[in-house]
Amino acid sequence: MDDLSLTLGIAIFIVAAGVIGYFGVQMTKVARQLASDTGMGEALMGAVFIGASTSLSGITASVTAASQGHAELAVSNALGGIAAQTFFLVVADMVYRKANLEHAAASAENLMMAAFLIVLLSIPLAAFAMPDFAVYAIHPASFAIVGTYIFGIYVLSRTHKMPMWFPKRTRDTRVESYQRPNKRKHSFLGVLWIKFLLYSAIVAVSGWALGHAGIAIAGTTGLSESIVGGVLVAVSTSLPELVIAVTAVRMRSLTLAVGDIIGGNTFDTLFISVSDISYRQGSIYSDITRNELFWLAMTILMTGVLLMGLIHRERHGIANIGLESFIVMVCYIGGLALLAYQ
Repeated sequence: MDDLSLTLGIAIFIVAAGVIGYFGVQMTKVARQLASDTGMGEALMGAVFIGASTSLSGITASVTAASQGHAELAVSNALGGIAAQTFFLVVADMVYRKANLEHAAASAENLMMAAFLIVLLSIPLAAFAMPDFAVYAIHPASFAIVGTYIFGIYVLSRTHKMPMWFPKRTRDTRVESYQRPNKRKHSFLGVLWIKFLLYSAIVAVSGWALGHAGIAIAGTTGLSESIVGGVLVAVSTSLPELVIAVTAVRMRSLTLAVGDIIGGNTFDTLFISVSDISYRQGSIYSDITRNELFWLAMTILMTGVLLMGLIHRERHGIANIGLESFIVMVCYIGGLALLAYQ
């Protein structure tokens, strides 16, 4: 597939992106029901299950690129995806007109996830700054990212079960309600989980197609791998997060929308670890460019601004999207402009 013509590559790219977008809506409906019936809660459901499932297309694209020696494409897809998905939260904020989304979707879990994401992003930043070092062509930082992610999910689960902080409720705060599962629902829950797994598999296959099509487009057009991975492939493989976030907002499942974005971003940091394992030419951290470092700095900046917005909880702001959403939008669009004209 890497030798596809430009026309066929673009066609496959568009079809795969469309499939991802459609099944993202279906996943939202199933996920919302699961969050309610299992008692898991929208934030945890969005962070762990939806975040991981919707990221399957992106991780497949990064692994495909890394296994074929495209280090820049693999890493820029991971970091560009995090930046794009954070920007998608601004789009979801625009859709919710009643109040600032970060104000209405207040929860201890979302605060924890945002802080957790900054910690995860700091690990590859340190690895990029260190001298080249690898064990069997794998940098120790890749194992550190995986270990930190597992521990972070445990802490997030504890935060959901025994929160020590509670947001102040206002008339614009949306509080989710759920009920505990009972015996009559067990068979129905099984059907829901099967549907969820089916949609996840479709998303993963579409991501595989997107990865190959992106590599083909990069080779045919002469565009840099950083641009193709950080913008073209990253945005397309992040479409499920956008669709789910907007759909969840329209369904008034605001915590699910925010949890989907931030949870998907935390899972996307694993792209770097898996790409390093798949990249056999050495440590992938030593073969990236300043463009990837720029994406990494930008994602930390955008996440920090988002975390401040979640804490401050401005009710109404610029264009009714909140000051933090406006700053995130400026950072992302400005970052794209800088990469395009460098």
